[in-house]
Amino acid sequence: MAAPGAVCPSLAQASPRWRERGAACCSLAPAMTPPSARLSSSRSCCRVTHHPRRLPTKPRCSQANVASSSTVDDDEACELVRGTDVVIGQGDDDSVRAYLLEAVKNNNGTCVLLLSDIFGFEDSATRDFAYRIACHGYNVLVPDLFRGNPWKKSLPMEDFQAWLGDQAPERVAGDIETCRKWLVDDFLEAAASKKLGVVGFCYGGGRLVETLARDADSCFCAGVCFYGSRMDAALGSQIAAPVLFVCGDGDPLCPVETVRELEKQASGAKAAVYAGRGHGFAHRPESLEDDGDAEDAFALMKSWLHDHLLS
Repeated sequence: MAAPGAVCPSLAQASPRWRERGAACCSLAPAMTPPSARLSSSRSCCRVTHHPRRLPTKPRCSQANVASSSTVDDDEACELVRGTDVVIGQGDDDSVRAYLLEAVKNNNGTCVLLLSDIFGFEDSATRDFAYRIACHGYNVLVPDLFRGNPWKKSLPMEDFQAWLGDQAPERVAGDIETCRKWLVDDFLEAAASKKLGVVGFCYGGGRLVETLARDADSCFCAGVCFYGSRMDAALGSQIAAPVLFVCGDGDPLCPVETVRELEKQASGAKAAVYAGRGHGFAHRPESLEDDGDAEDAFALMKSWLHDHLLS
């Protein structure tokens, strides 16, 4: 088991591999409060498309255990997640496509903004992870950070820097802010809890650090950064929300030294460094050893969100 701040050895007994669990869960059952009712009444412009779907293999959400405060059976909770395509904002230049996942029966009234890696918001690994968070009662919004132009594995690596250069930092930051504002001002307007968390992977992890450093109004109550790339450690002192940094010590895209410096500078931050793990192990495990540490990292994230968003 991993402890924040520790270097974690691989688990000897790896749990079943994530990719063998199928995609994730989405319900055909109606929500207690239809998401469209909330979305259509919001002050911001938001276009909605519901498309509940049952995926071929049900994931084993019971292995992660729904939070102990929930009275809903974990398998049942996993089946009751509604997926919705949304477009937030007005006009083609200012609107942001996103995918909204809403827990139905065990909804805890909080939201998590999930910032994807370079493969974008429609990537199956990212959506699987988002579904899994939603299984534990959270509403999860996954925005399209790349305006329909994510990086594709089929592209030659010599084109990567040119592609990255097309992702203007100011535009990406503005899209994240549009989503944050919509979640706080509209989606959570009637919720008993207005707490908001943020989770980021790789590229999204770097943007998480920047987003929290800009969060002067302390809208975010917690963050979880998985192996953030291009993170600026100098921003650590500007981060007020408690952040859990998760990385492997074999990841050249997320140097442990940078993570340790952020842990030192950011208020309430903790680091969990996994021995022998490389980039992407928590949401794209490629070995049985990756799977074991991915399970442990998910459990750490779940506890972190619970402690800072629900306690």
